[in-house]
Amino acid sequence: MAEDPWRTQLEAFGSFVRTQRQLAKLSLRELAELATVSNPYLSQIERGLHEPSIRVIKAIANALDISTETLLAQVGLVGDDEAGGLRVHGATEAAISADPYLTDGQREALLAVYRSYVAESRSTNRRSRAPRAAKAPPNGVAEPDPVPDADVEPA
Repeated sequence: MAEDPWRTQLEAFGSFVRTQRQLAKLSLRELAELATVSNPYLSQIERGLHEPSIRVIKAIANALDISTETLLAQVGLVGDDEAGGLRVHGATEAAISADPYLTDGQREALLAVYRSYVAESRSTNRRSRAPRAAKAPPNGVAEPDPVPDADVEPA
């Protein structure tokens, strides 16, 4: 019998939440308290046994200080349309967090640099998408089209 893809997605989501919690150096109990959910419920989410509501996903994101969109992407509810759905939100952070060859300090440094690049890219993208008003000439009169080179003799 084929494995249920939704169950696989929930297990991946739970693993991502656990990795982010561990990266934030929070116990299960501390995260549950910050997210205002019970310890057993959060444990079930981390093990992929329970499907969290949007409210719970938002609460967990806030408690972990990551974007709600990142968690929604992990659970498969949103994707990156700009990349044709090929990008997985949070995959880079999860990979850095799970790398066994990095020390805690190296992980934190890499994540800080990565997050600063992402924040810079997001602000640049927002600015480039903002509608721009057409600039009026300083005197309010439009300039005529440039005249062709005067050095060229007519044929």
